[in-house]
Amino acid sequence: MDIVGFLKSQFICHLLICYIFIVSGLIINFIQLFTLILWPIDKQLFRRINCRLAYCISSQMVMLLEWWSGTDCTLYTDPESYHKYGKENAIVILNHNFEIDFLCGWNFCERFGVLGSSKVLAKKELSYMPIIGWMWYFLEIVFCKRKWEEDRKTVMQKLLNLRDYPENFWFLIHCEGTRFTEQKHQASMQVAEAKGLPKLKYHLLPRTKGFAVTVQCLRNVVSAVYDSTLNFRNNENPTLLGVLNGKKYHADLYVRQVIYILILFLAYKSVYLHK
Repeated sequence: MDIVGFLKSQFICHLLICYIFIVSGLIINFIQLFTLILWPIDKQLFRRINCRLAYCISSQMVMLLEWWSGTDCTLYTDPESYHKYGKENAIVILNHNFEIDFLCGWNFCERFGVLGSSKVLAKKELSYMPIIGWMWYFLEIVFCKRKWEEDRKTVMQKLLNLRDYPENFWFLIHCEGTRFTEQKHQASMQVAEAKGLPKLKYHLLPRTKGFAVTVQCLRNVVSAVYDSTLNFRNNENPTLLGVLNGKKYHADLYVRQVIYILILFLAYKSVYLHK
């Protein structure tokens, strides 16, 4: 092991990284709290400022993946779509197999300048988590309790509030709803069989309600839907601890743009079938 690799594996280095992240994150959260005075005066200025403040937090995590661990994340897509990335609002559909999926999603956002303004559909509990959860609160992230009858009105209202967002943003959704495991996959395929749906080999049965409502609420704002699949080579099982230890992983991200009119039609059909 070289000297750099040795240093990356040392607890004192990990402690320093965590200290910097926690202290800087809490300071940024504190600044974000004071930006609330801008909301009734100039909502768009509030949003622009919070995009930059959020970037100061999330970019540290991306730096940890790219520069500290040296993880390669190779993007595969068609050239025609590539030139549009970052220049339009989009919904990004991601699979959820690995512990660092969200970091690779942020890496994708960072490449095209939308990391600070990126959105997610997240569990309500995360809104109480210091630093990232609080950062998301000021970014107007859509939180849900995973109880559709309770979530429907709240989720729709929060999505509609994004229709006048001043920055280009990507809305990242893990449609499977939870991280892939063999047990969850078997249970999911039993449900698929009972409902007469296709059996998926590497994914859980997607949850369509949240996605369908997102597409409908943002239909005049979002220009594209990016269907993304992430995988790691050589059967790697990446972890946050591995990244912190400087372990290098090799990720492949396949992205294709889906015809938005077709997505909108399927979203309406999904909602109709679930009524």
